[in-house]
Amino acid sequence: MEIRTRFAPSPTGFMHLGGLRTALYNYLYARKMGGKFILRIEDTDQDRFVEGATEVIYDTLRGCGINWDEGPDVGGPCGPYVQSERKALYLPYAKQLVEKGAAYYCFCTKEELDERRAAAEAKGEVFKYDKHCMNLSKEEVEEKLASGIPYVIRMNCPTTGESTYHDVVFGDMTFPNDTLDDMILIKADGMPTYNFANVIDDHLMGITHVMRGMEYLSSTPKYNLLYNAFGWEIPEYVHLTTVMRDSQHKLSKRDGDAYYSDFIEKGYLKEALINYLALVGWNPGDEREFFTMDELVEAFDIHRLNNAPGIFDMDKLTWFNAEYIRKMPFEDYLATVTPWFDKVLAGTDTDYRRLAELMQSRTEVFNRVPDMVRFLAEMPEYDLELYFNKKMKSDPQVALENLQFILPVLESVPEWTETTIHDKVMEAIAAAGKKNGAVLWPLRIAISGQASTPGGAFEIAYLLGREETMKRLNAALAKLSENA
Repeated sequence: MEIRTRFAPSPTGFMHLGGLRTALYNYLYARKMGGKFILRIEDTDQDRFVEGATEVIYDTLRGCGINWDEGPDVGGPCGPYVQSERKALYLPYAKQLVEKGAAYYCFCTKEELDERRAAAEAKGEVFKYDKHCMNLSKEEVEEKLASGIPYVIRMNCPTTGESTYHDVVFGDMTFPNDTLDDMILIKADGMPTYNFANVIDDHLMGITHVMRGMEYLSSTPKYNLLYNAFGWEIPEYVHLTTVMRDSQHKLSKRDGDAYYSDFIEKGYLKEALINYLALVGWNPGDEREFFTMDELVEAFDIHRLNNAPGIFDMDKLTWFNAEYIRKMPFEDYLATVTPWFDKVLAGTDTDYRRLAELMQSRTEVFNRVPDMVRFLAEMPEYDLELYFNKKMKSDPQVALENLQFILPVLESVPEWTETTIHDKVMEAIAAAGKKNGAVLWPLRIAISGQASTPGGAFEIAYLLGREETMKRLNAALAKLSENA
């Protein structure tokens, strides 16, 4: 049997991390088993459709290396792969169910349903459709249909007994049938509901493994009733736990941690994100943490999926990202970091290549880069407390003396390169019998205004250029003199 999995997103906006992980797991399993991975666009809810969202799905998946064997843009033997283009398929199947007594026409108006819902809520009950239209005779139904009265088609769920099915992750799941509602299969506009189209399409596309979020655990008995009513084989179910921010909170749009695009815009690498996301809810069974996509395919096993919520630890992701950045080929890093340098250094003569050499091992997330290098564009305000350093036995007075000492040395540097600055300064320090740190610490503070910088005094002086370095050094001397 050929394994066939599918990812069936709704084009309602950006790609949620939970959805991306679902796509990833479906892709990994299909590739591991030598099967097919299908992309289907489920756009039956036209009210929630967002223009351009389908392209976002394509771009996100392909950008992450998740390619499909069949889908809207690549075709395949089970198309079309967009549900709205399959609209004519669904009503005949719903009518088959009506004929079998597994579904029925419902003519209740929105107002009537709202009234019954309000009455149930007033009693503290959960509203469930009461099968009112099941009592209509065949003649009454035909008369209403002939009169053009709007209708939906509902499935006829049993009200007694239990429904049980097996899930790869959660084991045997049992639900009382009296909790199942007669969900709508065909809406008043003739479009199928998500739930109904999902079953029809999974069957017609030969889906063998339905891998989706655990929010569908309680709906699955209704899907199985449909499969059984048609006499179709029920697929293998693999329900995935929710991706959580912590043990209590889901990822949220408000906090900017729900969507794939949020992280890309912040400067996380897609390779790091996919690698980490794969481990949120699955483990390889060994100590490995870093995987290429091919290695994930090789290692993936649906029986190692967790049934506890997957915690998306931002600190761990950031650590992953930093490791990936450090392993980037330098030219790739330079190309990636340049736009982030430009945010604060555009228009300056900063040597981006040298700055990138200093920054690559210090970069955790690219959106932090501008603040780390902003001092090169504009000297920040800083407190004289920065000149205190117990290890260097430095304080503002000592700093003043050492900066006065180094000023003429820097003025005498013939060619402003990192090497000549280094050689001239180190030679002068040695000749004067001073300690390196006692001079270099206050010099770096004086020209950067920061306790932590990418590179030391020589690198910073070179990046700033002679004119800016001397300007900042003189300003620091004036500031220290005023407070001496």
